[in-house]
Amino acid sequence: MSDYLTVVDHPLVQHKLTRMRQKDTPTSDFRRLLREITLLMAYEITREMPMTTNTIETPIEPMDAPVLAGRTPAVVSILRAGNGMLDGVLELVPSAPVGFVGLYRDEETLQPVQYYFKVPEGLDERLVIAVDPMLATGNSSAAAIDLLKKAGARDIRFLCLLAAPEGIERMKEAHPDVHIVTASVDKCLDDRGYIVPGLGDAGDRMFGTQ
Repeated sequence: MSDYLTVVDHPLVQHKLTRMRQKDTPTSDFRRLLREITLLMAYEITREMPMTTNTIETPIEPMDAPVLAGRTPAVVSILRAGNGMLDGVLELVPSAPVGFVGLYRDEETLQPVQYYFKVPEGLDERLVIAVDPMLATGNSSAAAIDLLKKAGARDIRFLCLLAAPEGIERMKEAHPDVHIVTASVDKCLDDRGYIVPGLGDAGDRMFGTQ
């Protein structure tokens, strides 16, 4: 763990990730595993949420009990693959408002192109969790964070399944204040901008469009 990167090495996360990497894992299993891993990693990304206390009555006696302070975190999906991670986070924080950032990667320039942006109000008062399974070149992720900051977000964390060293460096350069939580830092990118060894195109595998 560092100031800008946490790798979640929990045995269940790593086991499920291995199953997702296998090329013969069916779409239904891929979706389920992604939701399960996201739920487990969401515990880590919400670890330092602010707390306060409320006085409650237990069956035995009153007590000052810990509760979350401030507004509910917001979850922002970087389309389209980020949608596969929403259910995992929302299972842990079911009241979280949800936003969407639509970006696609130009296959020639590898640069992001925006086509949609809709986020909840009050981002400046919330923890904002941006989700996207793959942090590859980092260009789309950095562009999405740019948009979130323009919308007022100040406390942003980025949750991904896999990260390439190149993407981590790009994010660190563009947004050193955004902490990244991932299940694995893989070797590198190939000449197409895919993570190696990776798991292929997460969106295609999730939605059965390979």
